[in-house]
Amino acid sequence: LFSIFFITSFIIFLASIVMLLASVLSKKSIVDREKSSPFECGFDPKSSSRLPFSLRFFLITIIFLIFDVEIALILPMIVIINFSNIFIWSLTSFIFILILLIGLYHEWNQGMLNWS
Repeated sequence: LFSIFFITSFIIFLASIVMLLASVLSKKSIVDREKSSPFECGFDPKSSSRLPFSLRFFLITIIFLIFDVEIALILPMIVIINFSNIFIWSLTSFIFILILLIGLYHEWNQGMLNWS
């Protein structure tokens, strides 16, 4: 187990060194307006092309994604119940669901769940 950890750490360290060297040794060029402008496109790429969006909608989307990932973490716990100690499984499940409920209460208390 220690050798697997050591090999993995060494590979990550080596990859980091290679990326750092590539960043230092790579050719840097000065970006000017003529190089970054589109050719025969007809619009200014530097203008704001984004339409304004509701920050409330963005927060609801982020909350949905967080809870979606948490559901994906809860589902394997049902399969694990047959292979683990029932007390440890119950304690782990209780703590995980308690953290979810505390997060949900905090979001509700801050008014993030109100669509107005």
